[in-house]
Amino acid sequence: MVGKVEGALVDGIREKGCIHLALIDPEKFSNNLAHIVADLESHGTLAIMIGGSTLKSSAQLDKTVKTIRDSCSLPTILFPNGPVGISRFAHAIFFMSLLNSSSTRYLIESQVVGASVVRRFNLEPIPLGYMIVGQSETAVSKVGVAKPVPFSKIDLATDYALAAQYLGMRFVYLEAGSGAERMVDPRMVSRVSETVDVPVIVGGGIRTPDQAERLARAGASAIVTGTVLEQEGPGRVKQILAALKRA
Repeated sequence: MVGKVEGALVDGIREKGCIHLALIDPEKFSNNLAHIVADLESHGTLAIMIGGSTLKSSAQLDKTVKTIRDSCSLPTILFPNGPVGISRFAHAIFFMSLLNSSSTRYLIESQVVGASVVRRFNLEPIPLGYMIVGQSETAVSKVGVAKPVPFSKIDLATDYALAAQYLGMRFVYLEAGSGAERMVDPRMVSRVSETVDVPVIVGGGIRTPDQAERLARAGASAIVTGTVLEQEGPGRVKQILAALKRA
């Protein structure tokens, strides 16, 4: 059953074509977090994702989620690296499988451990197929023991995405990795979005409004930015949101 947060994402995509999601890593955002998320809400960000591939402290995660919820009215969606990434204070969680991981831990084992916690905390689970793409090794590909799908292997990425849809996942996430040198190839985004019937989220390496606009025009349903927000602040995100409106 589709929950309130997922419904808001779908409605936003239907209305705007491509939405913006901000990713907050509790290990990297500590100063001025309240002001940052308030600015994001005023600029038009639709939801706040919270998580990080190297997160180790549940207490730090809880503190971050509570700060965000106290500072804005945007939905908070956990983006966990495992059971440690689950907080009782969030609205929802991307309940995801790292599709191209070679470790069963990230395919299903962590999900088995976390499922009862999600239920106990009454979090809204949003099923998501997560895929690492690109040529370079990033923190998330290393931690997740993933073999990235090269940008040239568009058919392979499409098959992964279609398999995720057929397994019942209601979103597909193409991830180049935090701080990646290159964003996801728009040709890959275009093919995947044309093939699957679920929204396609794209993140990693998106630093400029022009890049965001190209991905939106290619068919992305949602753009995720994290590193550019950390390094340049909400002002740059405001420019990216303006580009999404143009697209």
